[in-house]
Amino acid sequence: MSEDWYFCSHRLPIARKALSEGFKVVVVTRISRYRNVIESEGFKVVPINIRRGGVNLFSELNTILTLYLCYKKYNPDIVHHVAIKPVIYGTIVAQFIGSINIVNAMAGLGFVFISRKKRIRLLRLFVHKLFRFLFKNKNTQLILQNKDDLRYFIKNKLVKKSQVLVIRGSGVNTKIFTPGGEPLGIPIVMLASRMLWNKGVGEFVGAARILKQEGIEARFILVGECDSENPESIPGEQLNEWSKVGMIEWWGAKTSMHKILIQAHIICLPSYREGLPKVLLEAASCEKPIIATDVPGCREVVNNGESGFLVPVEDSISLSYAIKKLVIDSKKRKIMGKNGRKIVEKEFSEEIIVFQTFKLYQRVLNPVN
Repeated sequence: MSEDWYFCSHRLPIARKALSEGFKVVVVTRISRYRNVIESEGFKVVPINIRRGGVNLFSELNTILTLYLCYKKYNPDIVHHVAIKPVIYGTIVAQFIGSINIVNAMAGLGFVFISRKKRIRLLRLFVHKLFRFLFKNKNTQLILQNKDDLRYFIKNKLVKKSQVLVIRGSGVNTKIFTPGGEPLGIPIVMLASRMLWNKGVGEFVGAARILKQEGIEARFILVGECDSENPESIPGEQLNEWSKVGMIEWWGAKTSMHKILIQAHIICLPSYREGLPKVLLEAASCEKPIIATDVPGCREVVNNGESGFLVPVEDSISLSYAIKKLVIDSKKRKIMGKNGRKIVEKEFSEEIIVFQTFKLYQRVLNPVN
C-alpha cells in the first residue's frame, strides 16, 4: 500500500489475523515513521517509493520493478493491494509472474473517479480500460466498501460480479474507542480528516461562519494534516488564515484519535464521497452524534435522524442548520450517540471486518470449482 501510517491505522488487525493463522506477512509500503511499529508486530517490511500524487515515468517504472523483485523473492500465495496505484501496479506484476492470487481493495473512489476536471476525466477513461483488462484474470478479486461503489464498477463493466464483494470499511476497535461522556464547556464541533477540499472542509468553515454570525456559541475544530500529494489539498496558509481570524481552530495531525474524539460534542464530515470513513465509525463508537453528507460511504454509517444527520453535499447552509440543532440540544446529542454505538457494535466492529476479509483469503486460496 502507499503509506505505512495507513497500514497501521487501517490494515493492522487483518495482518495480525493472518500472522496468527500461520501466514508470513510482508508489508510493502512507503516508509515515513512507522517501520519500527510494523516490524515490532512480527511483519517483514519492504520499503517502496510509491507516490500517490503525480506521474513521473522513471519513478513509476522503479516502483513496478521493486514490486517485481519483491514478488519474485517472496513468491507469495496471495497479495493484497490497497488504493489505486498499488492495485494497478501490483496486479500487473502479479499477473505477469503468474500463479499469484490477487486481492485488490479500493478504499473509496478517489479524485480519479469523481473529479469533474477535464484532464482527470480523460485519465478516468484510461483507468476504466485498464481495470477491465486487469480483471480479465479470474484469480483477481476486488473489495469495495459500499454498495454505491459496487454499482459504479458493475455499471461501467470494470469487473465481473463474481470477482467483487463489499466489505464495509476497516472496522473499529470498540474496546479502544469507548464512550467518555460529554466534556464540559462550549460545544466543540469537529471535522477530523486530511485537509482536502473534497472532504468538505470549505463547507465546514462556511457553516462555522454562518453560525458565528448568528451568535451560536460553539468551537469549530479541524483535525488533520495537509496532503501535498493530493490535488484537492488545502494549503496550510489557508488553514492558518482561517484560524487567525477566529473562524476555526486547526489542531493539525494527531495520532491518538480516541483522546481527540472524546473532546468533541459533535463530529462532522461533509465529504463529497467516501469509501467507508473510519473516523465516523470511531466517532460513533465513542457515542458522538455525526453530521455527514448524504453521499456514498457516509450514508452507510449514519442513520439519518437516529445516529446523526445527513445533509446535501456542498451546502454550508444545510450543514449549519444541522449543526445548530445539535449544538442547542444536548439530549438529542446523547440519544444519537448511543444509537451510533449500537450500529457500530452490530455492523462495523473490527472483528466482523477481519472475519470477512480473512474468509475471502481462504476462498481465494481454496477455490471451489
